[in-house]
Amino acid sequence: MMALRSGVKLLLGCGLLQRRLGIRTLCLTPRGNAASVTTSHETPRTSDLSSFAFRSHTCGELRPAHVGQEVTLCGWLQYQRQDMFLVLRDFHGLIQVILPSDEVGSGLKETLSAVPLESVLMVTGTVIPRPSGQENLNMSTGAVEVQAKEVHVLNISRKLPFEIKDSVKKSESLRMQYRYLDIRSAQLQYNLRLRSRMVMKMREYLCNQHGFVDVETPTLFKRTPGGAKEFLVPTQEPGKFYSLPQSPQQFKQLLMVGGLDRYFQVARCYRDEGSRPDRQPEFTQVDIEMSFVEQPGIQKLIEGLLRYSWPEEKGTLPDPFPVMTYAEAMNSYGVDKPDTRFQMKITDVTAQMRNMSVGFVQDALSKSSGCVKAITVPGGAIYLKGKALDSILRMIREQHEQDVMAVVVRSDGSWKSPLGKNLSEELQKALTGATGAKAEDLVLLAAGSRDAACSALGKLRLEIASRLEESGVPLRDPNAFHFLWVVDFPLFLPKEENPEELESAHHPFTAPHPEDTELLYTDPAKVRGQHYDLVLNGNEVGGGSIRIHNSELQRLVLQDILKEDVSLLSHLLQALESGAPPHGGIALGLDRLLSIIVGALSIRDVIAFPKSFRGHDLMSNAPDYVSAEDLRSYHIQVTSK
Repeated sequence: MMALRSGVKLLLGCGLLQRRLGIRTLCLTPRGNAASVTTSHETPRTSDLSSFAFRSHTCGELRPAHVGQEVTLCGWLQYQRQDMFLVLRDFHGLIQVILPSDEVGSGLKETLSAVPLESVLMVTGTVIPRPSGQENLNMSTGAVEVQAKEVHVLNISRKLPFEIKDSVKKSESLRMQYRYLDIRSAQLQYNLRLRSRMVMKMREYLCNQHGFVDVETPTLFKRTPGGAKEFLVPTQEPGKFYSLPQSPQQFKQLLMVGGLDRYFQVARCYRDEGSRPDRQPEFTQVDIEMSFVEQPGIQKLIEGLLRYSWPEEKGTLPDPFPVMTYAEAMNSYGVDKPDTRFQMKITDVTAQMRNMSVGFVQDALSKSSGCVKAITVPGGAIYLKGKALDSILRMIREQHEQDVMAVVVRSDGSWKSPLGKNLSEELQKALTGATGAKAEDLVLLAAGSRDAACSALGKLRLEIASRLEESGVPLRDPNAFHFLWVVDFPLFLPKEENPEELESAHHPFTAPHPEDTELLYTDPAKVRGQHYDLVLNGNEVGGGSIRIHNSELQRLVLQDILKEDVSLLSHLLQALESGAPPHGGIALGLDRLLSIIVGALSIRDVIAFPKSFRGHDLMSNAPDYVSAEDLRSYHIQVTSK
């Protein structure tokens, strides 16, 4: 700061600027005189981006059409070179500012010589064309530059922990610790502004075109049965806690009972779970509910919503989206959210392998659900061999307790396999017909129960895709967006800790498929639900269902099938007894959807102030300790384990 002050005169005459900013500023002019500031009365605004501000333009909007105009720009000092020019950056782009070589320029150079990068400047000058041959095609403003007349330093930056450039490598923890600096980056600016534009378009589509009502629902609620762990909020009533809702599920159903008919909300949701690349303790949903609707109506609404709000630069979306049943997804892809950007589907080769006299095959087929499944990896014999292949198969064995047999089709068409002579020429021909295997392909076989074999091969399919892409084989186009509806999920699934008991596959308010309602009383494990997931590039980006609107049916599901304490949901059951209309809805995971659109590796890259992997705010060090005295009023005492 001392070096700066030696070449800068603090001018108290810069009153207009000070009043506008509400702060003390350093005003740098060539001769140390107070500079006049262009006001909105003197120069008409050329863009709404500068309305209500004391700049006339943004740094990124100047073009040859502006040549000859006097402009006032505000932004951060991105770059200086040889006391000849500087680059000014704001949220809209970059502009090159030329320092003239006359006496005026000499004063400007002197005053700017000690100003650190990332200091905030206001520049007034004239837009001029760049000399022929010196245009910068990589900048939107590269055909012009601004010849400076006046420069004001609005604030001086300290030395920052990293450069504000997308090309500079920074650890994620450092980026999150200084998130307010990371937000200055072009990529994060784009992500957050795209998020804002898409949400606005969604609001327009829902409210203005289809009569939805935006309703805010409480974030202080009560604990609800089932689902993810909830955050508890202590109160000053002994032993009583609020709970932060996982979603506005009950509230939006109650709004339908209230006759609101069409509700939506950009809703904050909370789960007391560890973070993952695609999950945060707090996240955002586009939450939607409608009365007097069936599943196709919800799906058509969402497809229209996405097409309306979809960024133009990302191409167009299909009409309609493809639909796949849960059973088909599991049989062909081994997961309930298949990535359909590449093939390698699972095929059934049980018929071809049935007569093979190999122990593990016969053991699998002796069971009622036993089968043999296969996937073919095109070119897999070239890219996946030796230790690389062994490590993948070992991972599947350890994680899924499922052995997978690898068969290599050599370049001459012969087959190499641990099955040896059991893989006869006749069987090879049969498997070739079933799997489509060709020279230099890899065929992977799994024998066991259908669910286990498909699940293992589904995981293997995705792992192999990643390994092939690491080897330079293009499989999943990052610029392709493959949406898919997955429908006809089971209504209930066996609990992992106790398979004899059932839990909701989606949530306990999902209505059964009309054709399966009677099975609720006889074999609930076979009931399909009116639940639908929206999948994008192998990621679930939305999920919803038609709801149970009959109180007796809801009580049966909660009390008799799921063994839940219905007293916790007495308010909902009473509401359903009060003339509840048929209704259904969906929630889109806004963070996850946006991260896929922009190609981010984590949803943290589309959230302004995200939490770390452990759910911590590295910038403010939240969560933090609370003193025993402060806890006393909440009747809480911290004890060591």
